[in-house]
Amino acid sequence: MNDLSILESLSGRMLACFDAKDRAREEAIRLCREAIRNCSSSIRSVHRGEIASAERLNAEAAAGLEKIRLALAGHQDVRYAGFVDGAEQEYAEALCVYSIITCHAVPAPEEVGVEPVNYLAGLGDATGELRRHILDLIREGRAAEGEFFLEVMEEIYHLLMLFDYPDAIARGLRRKSDLSRSMLERTRGDLTSALELARMQEQLSRFQEPGSIKRPLKYGETEYEV
Repeated sequence: MNDLSILESLSGRMLACFDAKDRAREEAIRLCREAIRNCSSSIRSVHRGEIASAERLNAEAAAGLEKIRLALAGHQDVRYAGFVDGAEQEYAEALCVYSIITCHAVPAPEEVGVEPVNYLAGLGDATGELRRHILDLIREGRAAEGEFFLEVMEEIYHLLMLFDYPDAIARGLRRKSDLSRSMLERTRGDLTSALELARMQEQLSRFQEPGSIKRPLKYGETEYEV
């Protein structure tokens, strides 16, 4: 008779391995959802001017990503299944939006601490939030301040254009680049119109300042006699 005891032993060990992998996956998914919620709330806080809240939420998201790395340290196949990339991209976007709007600086990849492709994807997504910020500035009558953020959007677009690689490597960066270009052109048009309108209003108000409009000359009166 064949000795089948090895199969019984093997099944026990492999089931334990798969159970551990499944538990790690479920925990990582939960942490990813939590990190994504924190990142979304952080971006909303930045737009509202609630900077302390944004900083706290970014810190919580960073802590969540670290827990994910620890949970999946022995399960790299699960780590690169895709859902962790989504959380890292959201975190990169939140940190870029916070840093660009509050500090006028783009955070370095080392500062963000995610996979390079996820950093670039998050940076690309940040252009949508920068457009929103510029439109807010226009509505508040501060269109001139939007020129810096438009320049950042343009630099991000040119950066993404450099990574013309197959999608298996770039993982959607081409689509991010196309979306960035679309938002850049629309925002450029909106901001240009707002700045031109502001200049016209300034010239009109200067022309209508008290004393700038002279009374009509009387018959036979010269301008020097007024």
